[in-house]
Amino acid sequence: MQVLELAFQLLVAHAVLDFVLQPDIMAAAKNPQSELHADGNREFPAWFYWMGSHSLGHGGAVYLITGSLLLGLLEVFLHAVIDYSKCSKRTSLAQDQALHLLCKAGYIGFLLL
Repeated sequence: MQVLELAFQLLVAHAVLDFVLQPDIMAAAKNPQSELHADGNREFPAWFYWMGSHSLGHGGAVYLITGSLLLGLLEVFLHAVIDYSKCSKRTSLAQDQALHLLCKAGYIGFLLL
């Protein structure tokens, strides 16, 4: 697969999963500080279920595009860490997206070795 094609596929998958298909409830509920979790409602899923499922979707996309289970699992972990950092207000949305794109560039670099 050509580098440009791989980069395009990874960027499209990221945009679709992070913006187009991420419902507002997931964007809010994956944040541990969200008001959705403030009242201790045990019937509402905990934040880590939302974060885990969101990150797993991203990892699955990386795996399907690259064919690398290692990169897919790495994406699950890194996506969760980066999003948690944004939810904790340690990074801005722009920094969050830049870090996600740096991960994709790293995956491409790894595959070129």
